Amino acid sequence: MAELREADAAKPHREDVSIKLDNVEDAPSTTYQAAEQVAENEADGDSDTKPSTTASERHISIQTKLKGLEMLADLDGAGRKSCPLCPEEKFKACYSHKLRRHLQNLHWKVYVELQGQRMCICHLPCRNLKPSLSGDQVSGRHVAHYHCVVCSVTIARKTDMISHLKRHINKGETEASYSGSSDVPFEEPAPSGHAYEIMKELGTNVQLLPNHTTPQKSDTYFNRKMKSNRQLVFCSLAVLTEERNPLECLDAFGATGIMGLQWAKHLRNAIKVTITDISDTCVKMIKENCKLNHIRVDGCPRGPRGPDSEVEGVPIATVEVAKMDANVILHLRAFDYIHLDPYGTAVNYLDAAFRNVRNLGIISVTSTDTSSLYAKSPNVTLRHYGCHIVRTEYYREVAARMVVATVARAAGRCNKGIEVLLAVALEHFVLVVVRVLRGPTQADESAKKLRKLVHCQWCEERLFLKQGNMVDDTLPCNCHGSLPGKTAVQLGPLWSGPLFNTGFLRKMLSAAVQHSMDDIQPLVKTLICESECTTLKSFVHGPSALTNQGKRKTGEESGSVVKKLKSDVSLEHPPFYYSIHRHSIRGMNMPKLNKFLQYLTEAGFRVSRTHFDPTGVRTDATLLKFKSVLTKYSVPTYTNATATQKSVSTETTT
Repeated sequence: MAELREADAAKPHREDVSIKLDNVEDAPSTTYQAAEQVAENEADGDSDTKPSTTASERHISIQTKLKGLEMLADLDGAGRKSCPLCPEEKFKACYSHKLRRHLQNLHWKVYVELQGQRMCICHLPCRNLKPSLSGDQVSGRHVAHYHCVVCSVTIARKTDMISHLKRHINKGETEASYSGSSDVPFEEPAPSGHAYEIMKELGTNVQLLPNHTTPQKSDTYFNRKMKSNRQLVFCSLAVLTEERNPLECLDAFGATGIMGLQWAKHLRNAIKVTITDISDTCVKMIKENCKLNHIRVDGCPRGPRGPDSEVEGVPIATVEVAKMDANVILHLRAFDYIHLDPYGTAVNYLDAAFRNVRNLGIISVTSTDTSSLYAKSPNVTLRHYGCHIVRTEYYREVAARMVVATVARAAGRCNKGIEVLLAVALEHFVLVVVRVLRGPTQADESAKKLRKLVHCQWCEERLFLKQGNMVDDTLPCNCHGSLPGKTAVQLGPLWSGPLFNTGFLRKMLSAAVQHSMDDIQPLVKTLICESECTTLKSFVHGPSALTNQGKRKTGEESGSVVKKLKSDVSLEHPPFYYSIHRHSIRGMNMPKLNKFLQYLTEAGFRVSRTHFDPTGVRTDATLLKFKSVLTKYSVPTYTNATATQKSVSTETTT
């Protein structure tokens, strides 16, 4: 059954509310909120709800565990039992084994969930009777319904209840607004008057406000979907600590401070963490989260704060927390590692980031404006990134290359070049990690990799333009000649260089294994295969394979290796990828993706899977060769269609 799951919200850690069995009989009539709250919900469209007299208890249909429903029915007793959520005329009294199946299969499985609280379907006469055409209330018109966990309003349809709960969430009204967490006590109330929630990620605890999933309603915005992003950033910082120690790093948009606290808690003395935010609420919450994780805030007194402070012992790390705009602190101070993760695009902060970043430092940029990155708002794309793009089958890689091109232009304005270490584009964000190379020569080399892309809108063939080339007859396909009108468009300018550094990714995999980040290890392995354009899945984690880029003493040796790799163009992964579903042949069953990769390898092409698209194939083969191999190993849908297969194969070969 479909259910409402708050993917971005952390479930509160609290004990289940005990069920009072003495009030079971009169619970349906005494479990609603006051009439003012019901009137507010009637204005939202719930006009058929029935107000109650008190708000001290929840309705019995709202439970956290199945055991709660079974306790209401007293299944351990002897004799026949009635269902606590169904009237006698709907479900007659029966023995315990039958009633248990009824509770499990009906009430417990038909529900709407909010933060661990299940609003099970209720068949009791809790709602107003619907009048007939004559004006009389007809018995038996009671309909099944759900009781809202926030305001106790009754709504019949599940979709209406889901919409009703979303309105509560947008207003900041959730279950956590009325009951606080019992795991960790706090001495000060929340800034907005609501209770805190506790969320733990990578061994780091942070306090969250109940409306933390709505950016418009909360300063302390927290997105659970960005966990993979935070772990990738952490691994890239861990690799940099192996090259220089200690280093200064900046989390320019702290919010809850989860990212900077993870850095300080796991890397300890190897880094000096600075967390900034422009909001007073965020700065206050970051400091509270530091105390929650036994991390000392730089500048705060070391004296005991309460009777429990002596048990905490010595702080495990020190973090500097400042209320400051990101552009201001980036102009004032120099850092070795800078992470930019604003809500939306980060183009407004790139110039300031490249102003004071140290040589061979790292800048990581997270962009969440997917509407402009994925060609849904082309006017915003042109305004922010200065690129013209259209929707293509490889739109995610276009988004990543567009962000890298914008970063390269910002670095060039400061006479600096970049080396792309990592570029990831998932459903809700684009992450780019680059190494900063000082000097006008490095800036010129990076600027040369910004090129226009010619894209065929009919067959999806694509090709980067070389410097000084004209657009005519550059694509290997013949769509522009066989079809009337122009089929090719110019996109970009985009980054035409590689998007991955294999040695850096291998070190990131080692850091992920060291810090027990099991979630992103498959992703990093896919990135390594993609950077090498190979299907091999065996990796060497030994020290010899993971220490190619050492500390500053071995910088010249690592630089020579990088120059050698750059000079050999064949070692770079081919740009873009083809979707096997996009180019499948009608009436033919295409082979499995892993088998198809093997067929392309046997044909003499470099192939690999890509994280941008689960059905994508990164290869140096042209689209014509790609389709020919796909046609050769495709099986007809019907057995009597062998003649069709032969005709199609002859057409592709000719």
